[in-house]
Amino acid sequence: MPHPGTPRALLLALILCSPVFAGDWPQWRGPNLNGFTDAAGLPDKLDPATNLVWSMPLPGQVSASPVVAGGKVFVSTIDDNQKLLAICLDDQTGKPLWQKQIGSAFDSNERNNQGSPSPVTDGKNVWFYFGSGDLAAFDAAGKPLWSRNIQKDYGEFQIKWLYASSPLLFDGKLYVQVLHSGDDSYLLAIDPLTGKTLWKQARTNDAIAESRESYATPIPASPNGKPEVVLIGGDAVTAHDAETGRELWRVTGYNARKNAQWRSIASVLPIDGMIIACAPQRGPVLGIQDGPDTASARVAWSTQQITSDVCVPLAMDHSAYVLLGERRKLVCIDPTTGKQKWSGSLPSDSVFRASPTGADGKIYCISESGDAFVLAADHFQILSQTSLGGSPCHASIAVADGRVFVRTGDKIYAFARK
Repeated sequence: MPHPGTPRALLLALILCSPVFAGDWPQWRGPNLNGFTDAAGLPDKLDPATNLVWSMPLPGQVSASPVVAGGKVFVSTIDDNQKLLAICLDDQTGKPLWQKQIGSAFDSNERNNQGSPSPVTDGKNVWFYFGSGDLAAFDAAGKPLWSRNIQKDYGEFQIKWLYASSPLLFDGKLYVQVLHSGDDSYLLAIDPLTGKTLWKQARTNDAIAESRESYATPIPASPNGKPEVVLIGGDAVTAHDAETGRELWRVTGYNARKNAQWRSIASVLPIDGMIIACAPQRGPVLGIQDGPDTASARVAWSTQQITSDVCVPLAMDHSAYVLLGERRKLVCIDPTTGKQKWSGSLPSDSVFRASPTGADGKIYCISESGDAFVLAADHFQILSQTSLGGSPCHASIAVADGRVFVRTGDKIYAFARK
């Protein structure tokens, strides 16, 4: 059954445009693009000593999350020779099925490299994207379909800590956002089968300096049955017609003081007709009433009691879960009012950068140092805590085919209930 907090029209659009099954995790934020999947029988601990199915070392440390469909796990990485690699593993055994080089990394810094974007799949094909601008499509068997470089086509990415937005597969199109400090921020729609640009929509803003930049991923919503793509960055949240790219509505004002360093990292969360948006750097969390146009879209509530600079909130059972990464705290809120239902602290020795994942009445999350937590979803209770190591751990946890897939800085694990 569909998750009750997921708009029916959104689920219908995803089903019509993709042959993935309910047990798959085809994109960075899962099958419903909200961090939740309708799964059961999952483990309540992520412990290599008790319920590990397999683990596989990976070359290089990147922030990209795994995606899973059709019995295959797709991961992107950068090896020690700076090769941008697309890797496919068997989800039952972890056995490598194929590996392709897409390009070469040419930049990195102490916070990021060009391996942050996560791949996306529809079960038949898979698309890999890197911070270098390299975008390539393969079929599930590893046959190359097409490739291109977004920077070569539309100009250099001007982002202080390197490009990190993942592509979105939705409404029969592949969406790529480039919200940067250059003069030409835009949303791009690409034909996923040919790689050709369908349209390029300018995305203006009046932000200054680094606040013009966004590391967030485009997220779909569907108010009144009309598909839209929602972006955050440049001191604004905007919704765009999924068919044409035309801007439908815009919400601003959360950076009233025009802080020059308010770059956006956390993507928005659609839930129960609302868009939850996290202003950066201890800015407020906003509840935006979604609607077909600017006149109907409005900020329904705003709170600075909870903030999330990096982690994207999770939607589950008509609740939104906000992970305050710097404060190591998880807060459950009512998405229609912003009021807290419960909160609790996570005893890790490091911050959280990966976003929380929800399934089977549980919440899975992992700290930067590799402390993996499993929590109850209806009240604050830590069901288990396991140290996996492998720092830095920035990839969000994926759930598919009855298994929980955890990527640390140096390997990927598959756990299942035994």
